[in-house]
Amino acid sequence: MTRDIALLTNPAAGKGRAARVRDVALPLLHGAGWRVRSLAGRDAEEASDLARKAVADGVEALVVCGGDGLVHLAVQALAGSDVPLGVLPAGTGNDVARYFDIPRKDPAAAAARLLAWQPRTIDLARSGDRWFVTVLAAGFDAVVNERANRMTWPRGQMRYNLATIAELRTFEPLRYELDLDGEQRQLEAMLVAVGNGPSFGGGLRIAEGASLDDGLLDVIVIGPMTKPALVRTYPKLFNGTHTDHPRFSRHRVRRVTVACPGIVGYADGERYGALPLTVEAVPQALGVLT
Repeated sequence: MTRDIALLTNPAAGKGRAARVRDVALPLLHGAGWRVRSLAGRDAEEASDLARKAVADGVEALVVCGGDGLVHLAVQALAGSDVPLGVLPAGTGNDVARYFDIPRKDPAAAAARLLAWQPRTIDLARSGDRWFVTVLAAGFDAVVNERANRMTWPRGQMRYNLATIAELRTFEPLRYELDLDGEQRQLEAMLVAVGNGPSFGGGLRIAEGASLDDGLLDVIVIGPMTKPALVRTYPKLFNGTHTDHPRFSRHRVRRVTVACPGIVGYADGERYGALPLTVEAVPQALGVLT
């Protein structure tokens, strides 16, 4: 069946891998009779404008070829519309692709998922007029992101590893104020995370068990612990076994306000905004070609 879609690529994603993924996928989509508008912005602002224009023009889907940052950008244009999101993963973390088991190392297989045209509707999280799909990081992980973004060397994952080591030397538990569906909490924690989905950061399953279609947010609190204990707990995030730790707690809510002086939240891996932030679950807000 003929489809009219837009394919938005971040050529820099995955150290240039996105352009190669696009070049594999395009002939397959064209060969199936699809009409594809291939788009690439010179920067985030232009890419955002291209995404919004494509949705306004009535494309049947907006497909992104890149990482979670490009997904985040596209969702700002797609949320609440009838136009579904498609994903050709080509970034570093690719957590949204992980959510739907979209092949991350086989562009042809990922394109085949698009051609199957099986949309699924999921929830989104929203703060003000900005949306996110995965997790809002608002603690130690956010502090690491802030430091890494100030670093000019090295590039890639190693920069975040070095930022993590640097922050561990001086990091102390943070003082939070939470509003959980109207219930006020004051507490100290290493981090607070708000999950629409279960993972962020390339498979760190901080909100293990979070569902994309339950109409709820999973607010995760990791309470105070020693630095060695934090280092030992970190690997458990990759398989979700940290949920057994006595310092782990979860609150499922429709709306949460997170306040902590001096902390900037990150969502979908992007700088989202300084706390306090109020986040709400918006059920059935996005279609995804899974």
